[in-house]
Amino acid sequence: MYRIHGMSSSGNCYKVRLVCEQLELPYEWIELDTRTGATHTAGFLAMNPNGSVPVLQLESGLCLPESDAILYYLAADSPLWPRERLAQAQVLQWMFFEQYSHEPYIAVARFIRAFLPPEHPRRADLPRLQKQGAAALAVMEQQLAREDFFVGGRYSIADIALYAYTHAAGDGGFELARYPAVSAWIARVQGQPRFVPMPPVPPAP
Repeated sequence: MYRIHGMSSSGNCYKVRLVCEQLELPYEWIELDTRTGATHTAGFLAMNPNGSVPVLQLESGLCLPESDAILYYLAADSPLWPRERLAQAQVLQWMFFEQYSHEPYIAVARFIRAFLPPEHPRRADLPRLQKQGAAALAVMEQQLAREDFFVGGRYSIADIALYAYTHAAGDGGFELARYPAVSAWIARVQGQPRFVPMPPVPPAP
């Protein structure tokens, strides 16, 4: 059985839970609240020196951090990972897009608005983050106007990777109604077998 160390309301952690549920993989969830310093203890840093969640702990005790690497590890022999070489590269293309052009803006804007107090100085970053996040959503809109899912019209871990923070983009101040193809795709993801929702942000500890 896998052990997953994560924070349920984190999009990066939710991705891992969603793929486990949809593939019916046995796992134990170890809940951590990153706001309490739980990812900077000596014990946690021994699993991931980068001090971030999620971390997948294998039965051997070996640990694998980074959400998209975990998605690949869990899904590589499943229908969520295509068999064709080009399609595999395209799934990776969208997963890299998610980590470099999407998550740094959409997820960070959500973090500032949902996790930090209203008077926090990082709120000054929101206009820049929302501008760049909107650009990422526009790229997604263009692709999803042509295809039901990101690669080959088939649901894959590229969709899971992008769904996690996109569906919660409203928490960061983004108006998803402006992106009808993205909104329709969100509904398609939520209609997949064994879909589970992401829990809301818990109160500050």
